[in-house]
Amino acid sequence: MAGEVSGNGERHARCCICCRGERLLSTPAILMPFLAKRIFNHEPTLITEDWGLRDIPNGTAYSLCNTLECADCGVLFLDYRFSDYELELLYKDYRGEKYNSLRIRFEPSYSVTAMHYTGRAAYLEDVETVLAPYLPERPKVLDWGGGSGVNSPFRFKSKSLHVYDISGVAVVDEGETVSFDALYQNNYDLVACLQVLEHVSYPLNVLKQIALCLGPKSILYLEVPFEELFKRHEQSEFLGQFKRYWHEHVNFFSPASLRAMVASCSLEILDEKILPVSVGFRNSAVQMFVCRLTR
Repeated sequence: MAGEVSGNGERHARCCICCRGERLLSTPAILMPFLAKRIFNHEPTLITEDWGLRDIPNGTAYSLCNTLECADCGVLFLDYRFSDYELELLYKDYRGEKYNSLRIRFEPSYSVTAMHYTGRAAYLEDVETVLAPYLPERPKVLDWGGGSGVNSPFRFKSKSLHVYDISGVAVVDEGETVSFDALYQNNYDLVACLQVLEHVSYPLNVLKQIALCLGPKSILYLEVPFEELFKRHEQSEFLGQFKRYWHEHVNFFSPASLRAMVASCSLEILDEKILPVSVGFRNSAVQMFVCRLTR
């Protein structure tokens, strides 16, 4: 997971994180207990008569937040914008022993889910098929936020594979860790950012930093989930009313919101599609964007 490189430092978003629009719709939500514990050391609390609160009813209290929806580009996002330090707290040793045990304490079903994240995702073959026509046979690859590199495109076919990530997890034998300072010293054929932008506080700023890694002939591959909420409620004029909790995905991107970010970073789209995928325990879909610097 790649961390924030820059941000505007706001604790709560005041404008759209994609198109910078100011027409935001808001609805109340909660932070999932695992997220609240990992970042803020908050746990759900049972308010009882012993608290002596005159005007607050008894019941379970959770960490509150808001769901924001941009009326212009359609992105949904958590109003909290986590700092670099808070993101490091969340993603350190990502899916390692301590991470998994704490998450299972709050979410017992995650014990089954976690097993499906240990191997390489089968749909990466489809990703490589889409990207291959734009690349040399053995491309030089940077995987921005690629974790261990287990799901890096062309992991077994690349001339070199660099992985930039804040989690500190060990990288697969086919790749090597690269520091932020070294990112711009290499001429990459492919810069890939898979399943990252939905986790970060300022995705537009991160995308601008990623774009700086591109050369005139480089290809950028962006991938984010196509969240089920968009499919289930596609006819609704206000999707935010259906998003009542937030977990690690603090941004839910619509295709229009991704196009807005790409255009803001002097990038042009060569191909885009929604790809159905299976991650073992459930079927879902991802949004695929193949881009390059505007010529």
